[in-house]
Amino acid sequence: MKIKAIVFGATGMVGEGVLHECLKHQDVDSILVINRRPCGVEHRKLTEIIHPDFFDFSSIESRLSGYNACFLCMGVSAFRMKEKDYRHVTYDLTMTVARTLVKLNPEMTFCYVSGTGTDSSEKGRSMWARVKGQTENDLMKLPFKAVYMFRPGYIQPIKGLKNTNKMYRVLSPFYPVWKTLFPGYVCSLEQLGLAMINTLKLPPDFHILENLDISKLSSIDAS
Repeated sequence: MKIKAIVFGATGMVGEGVLHECLKHQDVDSILVINRRPCGVEHRKLTEIIHPDFFDFSSIESRLSGYNACFLCMGVSAFRMKEKDYRHVTYDLTMTVARTLVKLNPEMTFCYVSGTGTDSSEKGRSMWARVKGQTENDLMKLPFKAVYMFRPGYIQPIKGLKNTNKMYRVLSPFYPVWKTLFPGYVCSLEQLGLAMINTLKLPPDFHILENLDISKLSSIDAS
């Protein structure tokens, strides 16, 4: 299978890392990134669309068909945000993207980066976890070929990429210890990108992937 992927979030740490893995992978034929500002990456596989309004894709819909994967890696911190505002930039934005793409590419595999602790019941005390839970639940109701929820905890960055969060640079030396002591709460950005690619090569039977699932799926030889 040749993978033709759309990547959202390439100007952030996670999206940049996933894009990096896609560009390296022999089975990824082409990548379209949709950003509000340039990602600063040039590659023969890569096409970039600068689009300011992620709540309305009508002006570029004609350029979004013909893809069999979407890796949605956007996200904001809920710190000091009101639930209404966080829901708008998390749930509403994600569902706008997904509903647009499922209409154009019903045979697409859709991968969404959520997070460890997401609340599938939508009834817990944590605001961000409820919103993420509703987002996951409603994405899985859409008629894509497949939908996968990725729930990483701490993500070890890829050395040399420019969008690595400062906090992650500080914490990265501790990753080998955490990986040994708390393997269910950490994964690497390389593993996350490879696991997303492998959902098309060897689709898992389950649709919510925690850190151990991400690590396992990333190591499978799906050639």
